[in-house]
Amino acid sequence: MLLAELGGIILALGLLGRLAGRYGQSPIPLYLLAGLAFGHGGLLPLSASEEFISTGAEIGVVLLLLTLGLEYTAAELVTSLKTHYPAGAVDVVLNAGPGAAAALLLGWGPVAAVALAGITWVSSSGVIAKVLRDLGRIGNRETPVILTILVLEDLSMAVYLPILTALLAGVGLATGSLTLVAALAAAGGVLFVALRYGRVISRLISHDDPEKLLLVVFGLTLLIAGLAQKLQVSAAVGAFLVGIALSGEVAEGARVALSPLRDLFAAVFFVFFGLSTDPAEIPPVLLPAAILAVVTVATKIATGYWATRRAGIAAPGRWRAGGALVAHGEFSIVIAGLAVAAGVGAPIGALATAYVLILVIVGPVAARYTEPAARRLAPRMARRGSAPAADPPAPKEPELTP
Repeated sequence: MLLAELGGIILALGLLGRLAGRYGQSPIPLYLLAGLAFGHGGLLPLSASEEFISTGAEIGVVLLLLTLGLEYTAAELVTSLKTHYPAGAVDVVLNAGPGAAAALLLGWGPVAAVALAGITWVSSSGVIAKVLRDLGRIGNRETPVILTILVLEDLSMAVYLPILTALLAGVGLATGSLTLVAALAAAGGVLFVALRYGRVISRLISHDDPEKLLLVVFGLTLLIAGLAQKLQVSAAVGAFLVGIALSGEVAEGARVALSPLRDLFAAVFFVFFGLSTDPAEIPPVLLPAAILAVVTVATKIATGYWATRRAGIAAPGRWRAGGALVAHGEFSIVIAGLAVAAGVGAPIGALATAYVLILVIVGPVAARYTEPAARRLAPRMARRGSAPAADPPAPKEPELTP
């Protein structure tokens, strides 16, 4: 049954991908709905392949972030972080605030407020990486700004997750601080190695045989991602930094060799998210989840617009960046899982599931249509005399080209 279920899932993914491609859409929403239909409480629950799909989903996120990291060098990453770090502060204020406020208004208490703040704050690097690739925007001027915000969020998880874990467990300040220091040291160490020894690593890994290159890069990425996760740093961050460390012909060869593997496991990741969701849990929390989703769609679009405006990017790129940041995913589910496992006396797991499911479906749609919608609305607002004043010229900042 394992082979039969896997074969059926992969065949269905291929057909759904072709259907989405025919209409020029991202296949992610269809993958998620398929997982929801055949997961726990769905039409035809799949049991034999569940463990394999769970592992495959983790690999999918790792490969998505690895191939995204291969597009950039360590120097470009550091320059981008130095240039756009204020966007990270705006991101926290605009997007963590609604989650914390919602938890307090619902009477869930301060610990649940910290957890829900993280759930609404962090966008999905995996989903957004897939959407940018599907829409052919990897080389766009606004993409480095989007990636900087995502990297800042993921790196911030090295600080946030140990703090949240300490709050949930009720441990002392000393234990929580030790965990935090270890997480920061791990993230900083990987980034230092990528910056200082990236060329050496590339020369050691380089090989003319695509098979050997694939095995070495894939194995190294899983190893670093696993160690990073063990040290309370995101596996996605570890994989992204491995991609950053590789450059030149090695990076190009790895992109080509890993692309089919990435596409397969990325599709499995989105299906797994749907499979792990029980449709019966969603209706009771659908209204508050939908309200929270509407609010954070607006705040994420505002975050992307502000960050790219500050970088001197034209209005179409600002709207594209805002729409691209809407999707939430893996981190939100991880945070909710920690809260549920710690016994937080609130239905935070069900709310997070409904919220993420809404945004992971809306996200690809927002990424594609936010800019065309803004372009169509602008003339109408101008005719009514309500168009906003033109933006003042933004300071010119260095453009990062992959």
